[in-house]
Amino acid sequence: MKDIFETIKSIPGPLGQYQGNADGYFMFPKLEGEIGPEMVFNGKKVLNWSLNNYLGLANHPEVRKADAEGAAKFGLAAPMGARMMSGDTVYHKKLEQDLADFVGKPAAYLLNFGYQGMVSIIDVMCSRFDVIVYDSEAHACIMDGIFLHKAKGGKSFVYPHNDIDRCEKMLKMAENYIDKEGGKGGILVVTEGVFGMAGDLGALDKIVALKKDHCFRILVDDAHGFGTMGKTGAGTPEHFGCQAGIDLHFCTFAKSMAGIGAFIASEREIVDHLRFNMRSQIFAKSLPMPMVIGAMKRLELLKTENSLRDKLWTITRTLQEGLRSKGFDLGHTQSPVTPVYFKGGVGEGTNIVVDLRENYGIFCSIVVYPVVPKGVLMLRIIPTAAHTLEHVERTISVFSEVKEKLAAGYYDHEMPNMNLINKG
Repeated sequence: MKDIFETIKSIPGPLGQYQGNADGYFMFPKLEGEIGPEMVFNGKKVLNWSLNNYLGLANHPEVRKADAEGAAKFGLAAPMGARMMSGDTVYHKKLEQDLADFVGKPAAYLLNFGYQGMVSIIDVMCSRFDVIVYDSEAHACIMDGIFLHKAKGGKSFVYPHNDIDRCEKMLKMAENYIDKEGGKGGILVVTEGVFGMAGDLGALDKIVALKKDHCFRILVDDAHGFGTMGKTGAGTPEHFGCQAGIDLHFCTFAKSMAGIGAFIASEREIVDHLRFNMRSQIFAKSLPMPMVIGAMKRLELLKTENSLRDKLWTITRTLQEGLRSKGFDLGHTQSPVTPVYFKGGVGEGTNIVVDLRENYGIFCSIVVYPVVPKGVLMLRIIPTAAHTLEHVERTISVFSEVKEKLAAGYYDHEMPNMNLINKG
């Protein structure tokens, strides 16, 4: 018999294996100071492109005031208990209805966390007789929900990213499977509005169009689309004009709303079913009142301050057009998420990040294999309404230098100042 602690120590996991060289710098880095485009990392001020603070609400004065007033009036403990037992309030109810109205659905349900919420939604919506059809690049929270579905005997089919022909093929396979199993189940298609790594959009309008020939419901994770996409910021379904065809619209507060929490919007009967069956909410403390009050103010600003979204898109377009004009590959992004692809190995990518942070004062996240193919590096930039055109100009200039240095082999060997990295 093995000691599970000893097993864990000997097999740290796919990310844990890099802990010795990455902890505190490449993983779990500490950004200090006021949330914004310029923060402090490793003792130095850096231009920060790594926060999903799309509309710049994290330090908006009205948001800070609402957060402070909510905490002063209610404290961080209220309401005590889970929503079902003792933690429901008129504020929670009002926020839910305001969110539902904004995304064009009859009802919505507040969730404590986005990741936890998505796992639980899939668990509640799908019995072991139901089949899930999902995009191959679905977020980890969706995958964990599908794993839970499989654990109770459920079936799933995956289609290549945004491949609608293959999606329809998987729908047919799902239909055949359900028929063979006695016709007891239904089909749930799960995809995303904005794919958070590559920045491209889920083909929501095309998937909705498949309803003409197939019977299924669609769940959309619109974490990166809510607040950024669509005429009013209601999300990617609004951008495509297919809101009515989206059966379950899931959004988080962690991006454009710069907070904690999430919500799911749908038909009232479906939302009621989720309210009475979501174990992650039934057995968890209610979302604290200051976060609810703060979310109300954030939603108000999201709906009324169109200048914030206009500024975000001005920064986004200027950045993306400027990088493309310099020959950079940004893939197929259609959102503020800006991936910049380079050819190179993990070692070169490590050196690029160190050079950017230590010598140029630019902080952005790097993505390597297996998230991207071997031989490919991706630097992921997240523009926000808080950035300036001067920030954009500086970044384009620095990235151009980095591109030239990479081509010249400068990053083939360990950076001279690698030993200065504080891994604590």
